[in-house]
Amino acid sequence: MSGGEGKVVCVTGASGFIASWIVKLLLDRGYSVHATVRSLGDPKKTEHLLALDGADERLSLFEANLTEEGSFDSAINGCICVFHAASPVQFVVDDPQAQLIEPAVKGTLNVLKSAAKVPSLKRVVLTSSMSAVTNGLKLPGSGDVVDETWFSDPLFCEQNKLWYHLSKTLAESAAFKFSKENDLELVAINPGFVIGPLLQPILNLSSEWVMGLIKSGKEITSDGIYRFVDVRDVANAHILGFENPQANGRYLMVGNLVHSSLIMKILHKLDPTLIHSDRYKNSNCVEPSFSISRAKAESLGVEFTPLEVTIKDTVESLKEKNLLSL
Repeated sequence: MSGGEGKVVCVTGASGFIASWIVKLLLDRGYSVHATVRSLGDPKKTEHLLALDGADERLSLFEANLTEEGSFDSAINGCICVFHAASPVQFVVDDPQAQLIEPAVKGTLNVLKSAAKVPSLKRVVLTSSMSAVTNGLKLPGSGDVVDETWFSDPLFCEQNKLWYHLSKTLAESAAFKFSKENDLELVAINPGFVIGPLLQPILNLSSEWVMGLIKSGKEITSDGIYRFVDVRDVANAHILGFENPQANGRYLMVGNLVHSSLIMKILHKLDPTLIHSDRYKNSNCVEPSFSISRAKAESLGVEFTPLEVTIKDTVESLKEKNLLSL
């Protein structure tokens, strides 16, 4: 335990994959945590948080709704930082405005409005996404190094029906605008495809993808290139983004940019019985034509977990929770 004794912080959407790890690491560091969930009556949202070390003494749960202004007031009151991780993650939607864009943008502004009311609050750390970085008029190409100066274009996202990407792009933009106008310090963490061990009892979308790749070799990107990052590194980056006084702006969080064939080979080496698809056994690992800078994240103090460790821990976690039926 170190660093957080006597300090109170808030984590929104605390039952989620990344947010649960933020709560855990904050408790491990001695912080007192106000954690918001959509429903206090849903044990799948609360039990794994209440079971964390330090939760009995230093974790308080609050119910809050992203689209309800003032809903986060009680949770944020008395805090010195808000880690805003609550945002819908869906890639197939019937009504993108209602299902994704409104809760992402309005929810972010509602959290920031609550934060702006608290004199003790020093900084907000926002969970953004690489989706808000690389979907612009200029797409990453051969020899490009993507860094924090790259921004997705809302019109491009809308024209290509990239609704999740649009929601994250608009939410991040609105957050920086509001923070500047209201004298709030804002740090944005932009993770890629987040994998790693689960704390919550149910599958999140990225874990579902890992299972799909193991069972059938099913891809979710057309080129098979993935921007992987360990969930524990992402959670740690959030906390470093608060604790480091010099932290500012955006931080891209991509530990490895790799082709799915490499993932399959790592999985095969880990456990040959895992792989149900043969199509990767003789395939060559395709090298991505561009790269994503880790420099700013590493300057924050992030030490990226090796990909092999992340994949091993992901699989072990899925097995432990009886979610990986082979």
